[in-house]
This record gives sequence, structure tokens and C-alpha cells, in this order.
Amino acid sequence: MNPKQQLSLFSHESIGTYAVSLPSEVAMGCEALQAWKQRLFQYQQQVHLRPPVEQVPLFDLPATPTAPDPDRIDPFALPQQNIEFWRWKFDNRGETALYFVIDYELPIILYVGETSRSNKRWKGFHDCKRYLLNYRQAHYAHHLSTALGIAFWFQAPADTRQRQGMELDLIYKWRSPFNKENWDFWGTPFTGGKV
Repeated sequence: MNPKQQLSLFSHESIGTYAVSLPSEVAMGCEALQAWKQRLFQYQQQVHLRPPVEQVPLFDLPATPTAPDPDRIDPFALPQQNIEFWRWKFDNRGETALYFVIDYELPIILYVGETSRSNKRWKGFHDCKRYLLNYRQAHYAHHLSTALGIAFWFQAPADTRQRQGMELDLIYKWRSPFNKENWDFWGTPFTGGKV
């Protein structure tokens, strides 16, 4: 199935024998939207409140430099920025960073990304901008509020592979629904052209 046409809230496995054929464009009802957000919130709250596991060395070995630990990053504690940050005029290219798109209303992390140029990452085409537009429109249609923002973590490694590895760890840790790696987990109600 083409991911752009898949608008189901549930994976085929979770629906089981109750699967029905739905039209290609499905409007998300108010109760379904709120239930989807609550499931996401409950999952992420468990992750947020659970302290990271610390592995202690068996032997006293000299410390070797390692990549920053993604479990030490608290996206909700990072400075909040306007989601339209990319429209601002900057004098530089920006910095290497990991970033989190958050709806601070609940709060929930919707997307995790990485960049080597924080000021230019979202200029031009970015799928997440469309998902956010659809997400915002679904809330507007049901008279629900959102507080969309973005938070950058600027201690990300300069090495692309290392940074992308951290990004992937964070995507799986937080189960951010706008990252394609988690579409089977949360469904894809905001990836299509309409909501």
C-alpha cells in the first residue's frame, strides 16, 4: 500500500479480522484525534518519567570519548522556538543539531530530526511541514488548540553518521508519529494531502 494513501489510525495487525475498506481520504473525528493524542502522550510520559539505565563498568578502565547519550536529552526541557523559525533572516548557516517538533499543548513529540545547518533545514520542501499543516487543520476543524513549536539540541555530533544514529535512537525511544519509522505504530492520519 502506498504510504501517502494510508490514512488508517491502526495497523492492519491491530485491526485483525475487523479490517474494512476505507475511502482514500478520511476525515479524523474529534474523539479519534483526542484518543490518538492521548495514546501518544501516555507512551511518551512513560518514556519521559523513566530514568535512563546507567551501565557501570565492570573494571576501572580509562575513559574513552564517546558520542553523547541520547537518553540524556530531555526534549521538553530545551528552549522552545517558533515552528516557523525557518522564515527568519539569519546571518549564518546555523549549527549542527538534533531537533524535536513538539505540540506543547499536551505535550507530545511529533517529529525528531537532525541537521548540520539548523537555520536552513526547513527552507524549501520538508514532509513534516505538510504533516503539521494537516495536524493543525484537524485541530482547527474540531475547535481544539495546539501549541506547535520546535526545540534544538546543539550538542549533536558533527559526524553525520553518529548524529543520524542518535536521531534514529531518539525516533524509536519517543515513537514520534511523523517519522516514517513509527508509522506502523501510530498510523498515518496526517501524511496525506487532506485530513
